[in-house]
Amino acid sequence: MRKPRDYDSDMKALRERAHLLKTRKVQQLGDLVIATGADTLPVEHLAGALLAAVDMKDAAVLKGWDERGDAFFRSRTRSVARSNRDNTRGGSPDGNSTKPTGGDAGTA
Repeated sequence: MRKPRDYDSDMKALRERAHLLKTRKVQQLGDLVIATGADTLPVEHLAGALLAAVDMKDAAVLKGWDERGDAFFRSRTRSVARSNRDNTRGGSPDGNSTKPTGGDAGTA
């Protein structure tokens, strides 16, 4: 005979997983804002820029933004900024307590 399934515990696990994913999404968005330097903008400017991006329909502008964003994520500057930020926070983004040991992490 099969063991009956505990739907309540399954639903609880799914709710916890959804909460974890939402929390991680918010954390990553905050990290992106900091990494781009947008944390120096007034919150109204940042909100306005994001709303304008959401409303944008011009494919040429969006393609340019895509290329610029792709270049940002591939750039060495971002990885250096991340390493420096993680060192000041006392940990790495994956939760590991070891700090990066790259010899050129402090150079631009």
